[in-house]
Amino acid sequence: MRSSRFMWGAIGLTASISTIVFAVGFAYAANQIWFPKASGDLNLVSSSVPKKETMIESKSKLQIVALGDSLTAGTGDNTGKGYVGRVREKLEKESGKPVFVLNNLAIPGYKSDQLLSDLALKKTQDALAQADIILLTIGGNDIFAGGEGLFTGENQTEFNPEGALKRVDPALAKMDKVIQAINKANPNATVLYVGLYHPFLDLDPKKEGSLIVQRWNNSVFEMMNRYPHMAIVPTYDLFEQNLIKYLSSADHFHPNGDGYERIADRIVQILK
Repeated sequence: MRSSRFMWGAIGLTASISTIVFAVGFAYAANQIWFPKASGDLNLVSSSVPKKETMIESKSKLQIVALGDSLTAGTGDNTGKGYVGRVREKLEKESGKPVFVLNNLAIPGYKSDQLLSDLALKKTQDALAQADIILLTIGGNDIFAGGEGLFTGENQTEFNPEGALKRVDPALAKMDKVIQAINKANPNATVLYVGLYHPFLDLDPKKEGSLIVQRWNNSVFEMMNRYPHMAIVPTYDLFEQNLIKYLSSADHFHPNGDGYERIADRIVQILK
């Protein structure tokens, strides 16, 4: 009997000790989960590492060079500012630093092959070399050609996606060379390409042209993503729900003042 009582007492003591050890271990583990402590070898927050200055912060002044087609020229804006002039004003206000448009080399009607020819000129390369920021639009005339060959039907009001689709691949091949040439002229400048929107969306009930625009923008994004200082500025969503509001009533193709204002807002947001 004594042996049995001793044995059960030992078992009870062992169980009590095990319970206590388990409880302590559980509490420790829970504390590590709820209130983790960084390892002594890992300094998660180091006040000794200086914050790297942004391009805007590091400059005493900012210089813009713009090139491309009629969107960069500001066609459709009654004020004449376009998105380039608006970016200059907004960026100067936001940064508190002088901002200059050194050159706006955009020419209405330009296609990618014409821009590529200009980029081979020394005067264009010299202009780009001075820029802190390079703004670019191109490709809209390659694909849409102002509506030429894009409509069918009795009144020529039915959008024909095939007319635009066949122009995409040849233009993308030239676009890749445009991006390479800009990077070669100035690999340190911040380059922002204003993406395409669908100007004939209201005449395209199936939104087939939207897929073409998306394909173009995605392809240009992939090209620019190879370079550390390049980015694409999305505009499609701006015009998708506000096409009539943001397009010029004169030609139903270019942005109006409000449209350029929204594009400029996007650009400054990215630069900040």
